[in-house]
Amino acid sequence: MRSYLLAAATALMFAAAPAVAHPKLLSASPAPNATVAPAARVQLTFSEVLVPKLSGAEVLMTGMPGMAAHAPAKMDAKLSLAADRKTLILTFAKPLPKGSYRLDWYVVSADTHRVKGSYVFVVA
Repeated sequence: MRSYLLAAATALMFAAAPAVAHPKLLSASPAPNATVAPAARVQLTFSEVLVPKLSGAEVLMTGMPGMAAHAPAKMDAKLSLAADRKTLILTFAKPLPKGSYRLDWYVVSADTHRVKGSYVFVVA
């Protein structure tokens, strides 16, 4: 019995643990540093299935044509998760107006570690 327990314990030590990775941003629309036409939707696709209640994103307008000192303004959007549960979608009531924007995101997957990021884009 003792040798059986020792063998089982040794096997458990060397057994492969399930791979749990932090989510990585795979694609974004608009893409980081892109200049795009006005659109009413932003989409972020990650490498892992996300925990909806612990994941989110927001878009801030950081510059507006003709306004030199534009304070960042949060753009109202509806946040949803696509059927694949890896894609965050921000939907705006109207297309974003011309200007510069910063997109801030944070996500949590099965590993429970919060990952965050940010990038800028321009609507022209």
